[in-house]
Amino acid sequence: MEITYEIVKDEDVECCREVCNKLMAYQKSLAHYRPELFDDMNFDTRMLSSVKSSTHNFTVVAKADDKIVAYVYSNIAPKENYDNEFATFFDLSTVRNDDVGCLSNFYIEDGYRGQGIGSVLFNMSMEWLKGFPHVEDYFVFVSNGNDKALEFYQNKGFQYSNKVLDGFITTLRYADRVEASKPLQAK
Repeated sequence: MEITYEIVKDEDVECCREVCNKLMAYQKSLAHYRPELFDDMNFDTRMLSSVKSSTHNFTVVAKADDKIVAYVYSNIAPKENYDNEFATFFDLSTVRNDDVGCLSNFYIEDGYRGQGIGSVLFNMSMEWLKGFPHVEDYFVFVSNGNDKALEFYQNKGFQYSNKVLDGFITTLRYADRVEASKPLQAK
């Protein structure tokens, strides 16, 4: 089976609705701490709102037979976006510049995992993120229970930074900018 990769324009991210909603359901199915927080998380509240509030967006889909089987969404956004009514995701005082890079949504459908698709999407995202010279801090946020994702990102150079919402989320920071901080709580 041939996998093709396509960059999606911001105005066309609607094509990711189904796979993004699958990501939210998958994360909830793995969560052992506060899975009910996923009840209000979906394409509209997570991906679409992020696309609208970010300065730059990068979405790539992986397709098998014209069906989307995986996607990644990354963004460049003001660091203040990550200190909101839901939570504070990292210590803003440790970020050198006004903007941060974030590998925000990443999902591969069951049956397509373990075939290298994740590495291709990850590499495309990191190459894009590193194309912004004013951005020096890169983050990924892993939901509790998703140990395979945590291990994947750590194998790719991300390291533990802090816990959010008593461990609902683990913040990982790209290794050249890791500065551990105390757990961050809800507002």
